[in-house]
Amino acid sequence: MLSWILILLVVAAVAGLLGLGTLSGLAMTGAKILIGFVLVMFLLVILGLVSIA
Repeated sequence: MLSWILILLVVAAVAGLLGLGTLSGLAMTGAKILIGFVLVMFLLVILGLVSIA
């Protein structure tokens, strides 16, 4: 999951440098969604509501 976030952030940075604003925004939005999902799952694991087996 973290590798997808890093890939999307790199794509957003490269697209931003090349002037492709729409692609950059799309990649950044995807990265934000995945970051939010990872943070929620991390908090659920910390609070003991979800166990990793």
